[in-house]
Amino acid sequence: MSFVSPRYLPFLISLLVFGWSAILAFRGEGPGWWLAVISGALAALGIADLAQTRRALRRNYPILAHFRFFFESIRPEIRQYFLEDDTEAKPFSRNQRSIVYQRAKMETDKRPFGTQLDVYEAGYEWINHSMAPAPMGDYNFRIEIGNHPSCPRAQPYSASVFNISAMSFGSLSANAILALNGGARLGGFMHDTGEGSISRYHRQHGGDLVWEIGSGYFGCRDADGGFSESSFVVNATAPQVKMIELKLSQGAKPGQGGILPGAKVTIEIAAARGVAVGVDCLSPASHSAFSTPIEMLHFIERLRTLSGGKPTGFKLAIGHPWEFFGIVKAMLATGIVPDFIVVDGGEGGTGAAPVEFSDHVGTPLQEALVLVHNTLVGARLREKIKIGASGKIITAFDIARTIALGADWCNSARGFMFALGCVQSQSCHTDRCPTGVATQDEQRQKALDVPDKTARVANFHQSTMKALAHLIAAAGLTHPDQLNPHHLVRRVSPNQVKQVSTLIPYLSEGELLDPDQIERLPPVFGLYWPIAQAESFQPLA
Repeated sequence: MSFVSPRYLPFLISLLVFGWSAILAFRGEGPGWWLAVISGALAALGIADLAQTRRALRRNYPILAHFRFFFESIRPEIRQYFLEDDTEAKPFSRNQRSIVYQRAKMETDKRPFGTQLDVYEAGYEWINHSMAPAPMGDYNFRIEIGNHPSCPRAQPYSASVFNISAMSFGSLSANAILALNGGARLGGFMHDTGEGSISRYHRQHGGDLVWEIGSGYFGCRDADGGFSESSFVVNATAPQVKMIELKLSQGAKPGQGGILPGAKVTIEIAAARGVAVGVDCLSPASHSAFSTPIEMLHFIERLRTLSGGKPTGFKLAIGHPWEFFGIVKAMLATGIVPDFIVVDGGEGGTGAAPVEFSDHVGTPLQEALVLVHNTLVGARLREKIKIGASGKIITAFDIARTIALGADWCNSARGFMFALGCVQSQSCHTDRCPTGVATQDEQRQKALDVPDKTARVANFHQSTMKALAHLIAAAGLTHPDQLNPHHLVRRVSPNQVKQVSTLIPYLSEGELLDPDQIERLPPVFGLYWPIAQAESFQPLA
């Protein structure tokens, strides 16, 4: 081993300084023992680097390699604080985060000197305004779920058009759940529990809940992990629970289950989920209560009946089109219609997931939403079923755009995390969240002040709804449900723009029910509708 190379220089200097300072300290001269301790520690580190065999970088660059490791560890923070462009969304831009912070704190959200976006870049979108703007009215926009005349429910629900998306207690801290639900109560909007079920923190403030039931049946499971009817009734009939949502898949990691290691299954998490403390908590990739589209709809009807007639539906990220088509065919075959469908875009979510799943699995929200909307229209079911949508929804324009494409309401997860103070450190899966939002560390989550963040959650919702009211009034409309694809304009090249209604094909009422029309429909329907079947999630051979 040659020590001539400059890469060994810090190691050699630390050895020499240690020897010199140790001699001086022994004589009672010079800088004293503190220099000997520091240089000795560095020398010991260099020796350890040379002796170890796991990292070649440490052997070739003793001591120096650790500077690389340090700067690499803070690279996201350096980029975020000093190098990030204001409009670069990875996954959310500084401008997107700032608008949430400003609205949550009730600070001014106005921006001077014009847009920072390139309005001539392909993909840029806008809403055309009207020469006769509508008067600015009530901004508490709501929709009725479960009240269609042909299938009225015993307990329909009036929902806001902007709500908190699914995030479980366990993924989020107790204080985060308290603040979210408190904000939902103050603002009069709904809070999706996530598949981790209903914890005591969801109940404390009494905000409206959508109880999400996943494949682990947390909160309604038996000893073997299957569905428990008696446990379900206890939670589902609570007045605070307004709707029941069966989760088939999620945008963060569609097609994959999950496991919460036993070390993280605390007494409180175990109580909420109905599992044993300290034992690995498994969410299977698929449900055990049903295996076909028809069985799934019968299960939904069972949940609706057991809940006392509360609106019941399902959430999914779109994958194979024939599987969703099979569910719609099962609706036609059985006459059982869910009250709502929540479409989760494949652009990810709060849950940590393998990179391949985050980046390359699951249909993005626009295509997924349009497919679901078109299929229900083509099957004459759209008026009976409300559609929710989630996937990187932050601003009033995001809401307007999503509703124009086919949704009835929008959910946001990361938007409300920003309202809680999330700084997008992307450390949600490490239990070291710097703001106490996504952690179970008691000391870290104590930093999240519940009363303050409760107000911020409500403020963010209220300010966004006001912005939405101004936006649609400028377009000459009085309610978001009047938005349609023709209100959106998209640039397709530097010198060409088109209305979204001309870019995306939309089906007419009942087109899927006419065999003579199938071949003339967009290819996804012509190819996959004929092979989808209500009796199986598999396509016809």
